[in-house]
Amino acid sequence: PKGRVKVGGGGGGGGGSTRGGDVVLVTGGTGLVGRGIQAYIEGRGKTDAAGEQWVFLSSKDGDLRDRAATYAIFEKYKPRKVIHLAAFVGGLFANMAKKVEFFRYNMLMNDNIMEACKDFKVDKLVSCLSTCIFPDKTTYPIDETMLHDGAPHKSNEGYAYAKRLIDVTNRCYRDEYGCNFTAVIPTNIYGPHDNFDLASSHVIPGLMHKCYLAKKHGTDFAVWGSGSPLRQFIHSHDLGELIVWTMREYHTIEPIILSVGEEDEVSIRRVAELVADGMGLPRERMVFQTDKADGQFKKTASNKRLRALRPDFRFTPIEAGIADTCKWFAENYESARIGTPPKP
Repeated sequence: PKGRVKVGGGGGGGGGSTRGGDVVLVTGGTGLVGRGIQAYIEGRGKTDAAGEQWVFLSSKDGDLRDRAATYAIFEKYKPRKVIHLAAFVGGLFANMAKKVEFFRYNMLMNDNIMEACKDFKVDKLVSCLSTCIFPDKTTYPIDETMLHDGAPHKSNEGYAYAKRLIDVTNRCYRDEYGCNFTAVIPTNIYGPHDNFDLASSHVIPGLMHKCYLAKKHGTDFAVWGSGSPLRQFIHSHDLGELIVWTMREYHTIEPIILSVGEEDEVSIRRVAELVADGMGLPRERMVFQTDKADGQFKKTASNKRLRALRPDFRFTPIEAGIADTCKWFAENYESARIGTPPKP
């Protein structure tokens, strides 16, 4: 397929300057966050998206590491706004083994997207960073001003420096060419259309898949570690809405952390309990494998910058978010990204 084009429907209304058939191009648009954006513009944000053309790209539409392929996409769609989600990503061991590829591939994609946005006179570019690129040695809570205060963890330095340089080049393009570029920094994301492959998934989709299989096969629900570490989780639909808001209303070059508040940190044990409840598995079937490493106890991020601008925003409670995502996963198991499940 050559880009999934969605035309906003219904009514007029405010919400920004992207109007009259303006094209919004979303790279990496078929992943977890892209699907969250799509859910928002087809749901609560439908009125504000009236008349816009939203193009959600996948890797099938062209290799963004290639300058000619990237420019061909921009020539075809002529976007006025771009949300850049595409990235070369992987788990801990992939990051450690392929540091050069994680650096080069992300640098190439980011460079091509930024140059194309400059050359095609795009009105606004929003790129996506990650809290995992912050300094390894830091104080908590982390905030946007601390991004460059020290080296990232050695394990993912290729990926981390490529992502950090988005913030640097945003400023360079503004200073030299007057470009309107910015970046968002989400915390841990979960929701429908996530990667549920047990070999490479993050914590919530991994727990959901494990719990689904435990219920199916009548086995224990094994949870790695003690369950004590604390994390902040944001539902992909909330993140989708906030990224669209960033595109329309946040015209500051400084990146912005998109996250629930510090008070909404939850333990991995609590997440596992909610997953068991959502899958209809008795909690007594949970087994915490305390011989497995817990990882960092907490990685708290401050959302004060967001809250100063959007004090009204209501995040999906994690209880409801996990229940809904469990339901989606169970109903869509065969078509979800599950990899090769282990034998019982």
